[in-house]
Amino acid sequence: MFENFFGNRFVAESLARMIDAGRIPQTLLLAGPEGVGKATLARRFAARLLAQCAPGAAEEIRRKIEQDDLSLPENRKILEEREKWPSEKRAEEPLFFSSHPDFVTFCPEGPLRQISIQQMRLARTRAQLRPLKGQWRVFLIDRMDRAGAQAADALLKTLEEPPPHLVLILTAENPYELPPTIRSRSVAFWMTPLSDAEMEEAARALGWKDAARRIALAGGCPGVAASMDLAEYEKRRAVALAMLESAAGTASFADWVKKSQGLLASRTEKLAHCLKPLYALLEDILVLQAGGGRLRNEDVRPALEKLAARVSFEWVREAVALADAWDGLERRNVQKAAVADQFVVRLAEASRAARWS
Repeated sequence: MFENFFGNRFVAESLARMIDAGRIPQTLLLAGPEGVGKATLARRFAARLLAQCAPGAAEEIRRKIEQDDLSLPENRKILEEREKWPSEKRAEEPLFFSSHPDFVTFCPEGPLRQISIQQMRLARTRAQLRPLKGQWRVFLIDRMDRAGAQAADALLKTLEEPPPHLVLILTAENPYELPPTIRSRSVAFWMTPLSDAEMEEAARALGWKDAARRIALAGGCPGVAASMDLAEYEKRRAVALAMLESAAGTASFADWVKKSQGLLASRTEKLAHCLKPLYALLEDILVLQAGGGRLRNEDVRPALEKLAARVSFEWVREAVALADAWDGLERRNVQKAAVADQFVVRLAEASRAARWS
């Protein structure tokens, strides 16, 4: 149906049938975990839709649209460079990608990686432009759940009265962070993590190096597996593991302080970068406590077995709740050293309280 798209067959088939039948909703919402393929499917859908009016140019349309893949090194570099810009300059030049004139991508940017109100106002203005060719223009708003209330309100005006040529595709990890007024105007599809067989198929087709390790760590998300820097992951996992070991009492607080120095001294490394390794470690702890054998982080099994023997399910749940708050704290510019140390101290208190009770 869609070249080099793996998993979530029902969603892909549904979108393909919409094109074949000529029944295109003006707002689509693709929800699911990061890296499961939401933006990839949006680009494949747009390429096929736009090629209907120019079948001889199908390959050229696809090639131009794929240039806006945010995981490409040149696009990541643009996002990283704009993080250094002052907010006033970003507001004057709202970010969008449009290698093909009838396909426009808006995505989170800046140090906190958010969709801005200026981007959504620009989307409203550009939505009125007629397609260069054919019947449709497609806007992809990636990670719409990273938009603030004002940005969401600015988009809502476009959703309420979209021009007849516009198809809006929104993606979100958690669609319930979107206002109900946006969800109610969207045709929503839920995308789920891929099976091991589907991940292995993607690995063979795309030629991943260290495929087995990537599949184990990615949690069924091919985008995560393909883009993962294994060395960077191990460095961040070491920080997350040190936090858990210190909090659980299998290592001292001094060990945590020593291992956290690199994270806290870096201006570019965010505490939120450690979230995925942390969640994966906590998941492995629960697997061990339930008697399961397969771990995502098999190479640190001995350390995880010590943690699993020492902590309770309630402790793991408290760790998840504290980690969930990191993102919001960083958005409010709370110092990462204070957030990280509080995480360790509060979990250590929970661990002591459980042993005394």
